[in-house]
Amino acid sequence: MAEYDAVVVGSGVNSLACAALLARAGWRVCVLERNDWFGGAIKTEELTEPGFLHDTFSAWHPLWVGGAAHAELGGDLAQRGLEYLDTDLPTGTAFPDGSAAFLLRTAEGNAQELGPEWPGVLERFFPNADIAFGVLGTELWSPAGMALALKALRRFGRAGAAAFLGDVLQSSRDWLQTTFADEKAHGVLAPWVLHTGLGPDQATSGFMTQVIAVALQEGGLPIPRGGGAKLADALVQLIRDHGGICETDKDVERVLVSSGRAVGVRLTDGETVSAERAVVASVTPTQLYARLLADADVPAPAREGAESFRYGRSEMQIHFALSEPPRWEGDERLAGAAMVHVTPGLDGVSRAVNEAERGLLPAEATVVVGQPLTIDPSRAPEGKGILWIQLQELPWRVKGDAAGEIDTGNGAWTDDLRERYADRIQARLAKHIPNLESSIVKRVALGPHDLERANVNLRHGDPYGGALALDQNFLWRPFPQSPGHATPVERLWHIGASTWPGPGLGAGSGTIVAKKLLEPPLPERALARARGLVRR
Repeated sequence: MAEYDAVVVGSGVNSLACAALLARAGWRVCVLERNDWFGGAIKTEELTEPGFLHDTFSAWHPLWVGGAAHAELGGDLAQRGLEYLDTDLPTGTAFPDGSAAFLLRTAEGNAQELGPEWPGVLERFFPNADIAFGVLGTELWSPAGMALALKALRRFGRAGAAAFLGDVLQSSRDWLQTTFADEKAHGVLAPWVLHTGLGPDQATSGFMTQVIAVALQEGGLPIPRGGGAKLADALVQLIRDHGGICETDKDVERVLVSSGRAVGVRLTDGETVSAERAVVASVTPTQLYARLLADADVPAPAREGAESFRYGRSEMQIHFALSEPPRWEGDERLAGAAMVHVTPGLDGVSRAVNEAERGLLPAEATVVVGQPLTIDPSRAPEGKGILWIQLQELPWRVKGDAAGEIDTGNGAWTDDLRERYADRIQARLAKHIPNLESSIVKRVALGPHDLERANVNLRHGDPYGGALALDQNFLWRPFPQSPGHATPVERLWHIGASTWPGPGLGAGSGTIVAKKLLEPPLPERALARARGLVRR
């Protein structure tokens, strides 16, 4: 039996960040990944044709570059070859009438693009940005979470704190319509809610809209030179350089539990790996409780909570290799924007979300068009083009087509249904990019069924680790019976998109758990506090 201080199940960004922080602190760490690549939903490959480097799943890293893990590890990772590139034109929206609007990197530019209300948004946001971003980087069910709540209470007072909480719970629709007069501002900002797993009419989506808008202005839309996998590669090298072990093709079947404590894991080939201090699992609740803890004595409420855990909308990816760069109709800046949303605007996003949640293929989906070559030309041969398409408004079980054009069969995703829906999206894009269809070298589409097959954590093709309705979000993520990252099994920790602070490449949950594990034992902390070495 191999022995380590910590065994980490899975190699997504949360796992790798957690393992890197622990290994750098001297822990003996082992990362076990069931797939043949490190990174989870981070993967770069020549998916279409040789020389075209596609980020197969996730692609954009603003949450990582702006997060606590990067702040701690960024220098070490740069020494291992990780280089970030950024843009002054992160995003825009192309509307059906041929017009466009953008979110830029300056407050002055955004006041011109979004309207004179934008400076007021910043004036209200920045004084309390520490609390807004603190919420997204703190274990809410913890002394740190309580300290953040008390900080807000002291700053705002009781009535002000209640008002702040009300603002956090506001929907994106309500915030946008009461803040901006120009509907084009709504159309630029509303699609970004989809990247948080929410819809524009859901609770907390207004808060997330503000956070993302400010983050994009301040931090842009950075990506690693050479592909997103460079982040995973650098993290793995950092772990190994500090004596850690990282292995692919290692499928963990069970967490081994003795006397209520996690003591290691067993792989599907029968190999066992012991963990003296922690097992950290970056999995969905379904995987954790129905598989890894299938034989363990787990309190009934936790197991029932995991069984009733809900997954969100499905998604689809389409990758294009092009013989030439896309030529957008209308505003010439669309060709230089890292990410373009094609949508009628706020109502269009809302309608597509509603159709998907009713089991329908949206008639007019929000099309996310990523253009990585605007930042990193090394990803394709000179003079060629790449488009990274994401569709975030799809049902797992398809009841019909809102446009009445596609026969959805028995409701299950098939390769044929995937391609026919991809045809719809391609035809729609061709109205904005006249040379699209004539320049296609190859198209590769990945439907929800492909995503689930590629990564067990993408259950039902949900890239966000589970629905982010309020009862599965913030204080209640992953679910109310077992919120936070500690589990009913001592020394077993739950991280990943299914846990707070939810989806994205910020590595928030992995960082939170690593810092918790690296805290001195309570007697040592009490002594350090008495000596004034540790803040209370």
